Amino acid sequence: MKEKTALKSILGISIAGLLFSGYLSFSEFIMGICPLGGGCGNLLGLPVCIYGFVMFLAIFVVSILGLMKSKK
Repeated sequence: MKEKTALKSILGISIAGLLFSGYLSFSEFIMGICPLGGGCGNLLGLPVCIYGFVMFLAIFVVSILGLMKSKK
């Protein structure tokens, strides 16, 4: 698999992860409910979906930077 193709795949997965964890984070903070039915887990006082959002955001930024580098 070529580097550019791999980065595009990672970018797509990170966008999907951002959308999913963003939806969960929005529901938890703004609406005050857990859309998955059960109780949402907390870690250090924050819902775990926030940590997922931050990690997917980091993956998104790194993949964008990698794609920009491969164009040069």
